[in-house]
Amino acid sequence: MSIQLSKKHAGLADSVTLAINAMAKQMKLDGANIISFGVGEPDFDTPDNIRKSAKKAINEGHTRYTAASGMLELREVICKKLEDDNQLYYSPENIVVSNGAKHSLYNALQAICNPGDEIIVPIPYWVSYPEMIKMADAVPVFIECSEKNEFKLEIDELIKAITPKTKALLLNSPSNPTGSIYSKHELEAIARVAINHNILIISDEIYEKLVYDDAKHISIAALNDEIKELTIVVNGMSKAYAMTGWRIGYTASNKKIAKIISKIQSHSTSNPNTIAQYASVEGIKNSDTSIESMRLSFDERRKYMVKRINEMKDLSCIVPKGAFYVMLNISKFIGKVVAGKTINNSLDFAQIVISKANVAVVPGSAFGADKFARLSYANSIENIKEGLDRIESFLSE
Repeated sequence: MSIQLSKKHAGLADSVTLAINAMAKQMKLDGANIISFGVGEPDFDTPDNIRKSAKKAINEGHTRYTAASGMLELREVICKKLEDDNQLYYSPENIVVSNGAKHSLYNALQAICNPGDEIIVPIPYWVSYPEMIKMADAVPVFIECSEKNEFKLEIDELIKAITPKTKALLLNSPSNPTGSIYSKHELEAIARVAINHNILIISDEIYEKLVYDDAKHISIAALNDEIKELTIVVNGMSKAYAMTGWRIGYTASNKKIAKIISKIQSHSTSNPNTIAQYASVEGIKNSDTSIESMRLSFDERRKYMVKRINEMKDLSCIVPKGAFYVMLNISKFIGKVVAGKTINNSLDFAQIVISKANVAVVPGSAFGADKFARLSYANSIENIKEGLDRIESFLSE
């Protein structure tokens, strides 16, 4: 075909995890027992009360279109949740419900960006951030964040990265892939910079309920009215409520931004799934016990994984305070020959671990951090033990 297709979209990067996923699938088809640490979703079933609510909605005929920005009842419930959990006060006009938090992030960037705008992205970042920014005709500006600082943004580096083209900072706390959480003091410093330079904050808070030890999630928008006006809060049902496939996310922002997001959505997808919206009302209202049960299970697995990794030779990790991921430091293996193959980067490491140890991990290059690999503990404790044993046994040989 000689027709010129979209240069912008044709140039989007493939996920570096595709090769690992393809290997894992083929090896499973060939009969291999693969343990995956790559999964980015809870391994628990959606709580029973949420599933029953969805069935009830179907049986009662609630299967038609809702408002493009989500049905009023759900937006009111989200407002109540933001008030109770985050001390944030919004009206339904500030809320847009979308097809998952990923869709919410995409809409937010489409709503605020013009060609050439710069969006600051701390490294390590969630894999889709840079490509979403490019799809909005904007430019990602990356800031390296050190493991010594728990992969969190340092204020001096933030200030240095700001230019006249800077439109926003993409902030993710608790973080995928690092599990790091920004303290109130750290958020206050970021907020001061954002206010002084008049830049927006896109605050991705999808893992807010999965926090551990003495950590506490604080939404940067709750610090004061000035930063609230500049912040787009992104959240959703996928992680804490074990509703990944239901595809419900939402944004909370000032009314001007919310109106643009709603317009974008009305012309692209219309409303998110109606049945999932009814289920989300029930989930937000009545799932605290289920969430806490899942959180405690994740916490047990987190502690085991961190302890076990830090007992291994030449591997290490910091203690994540949120989400369900560990960033495995593989820097001591870069340049080494393992099983006859030189490990030049995190993709090499991931490929050799799956091919020789039957364990799938995500290369750190997917997150801009090539000396690391991401391991998810959204897996059974039995699989976690077996998978880590396999990695240690193979690498020690």
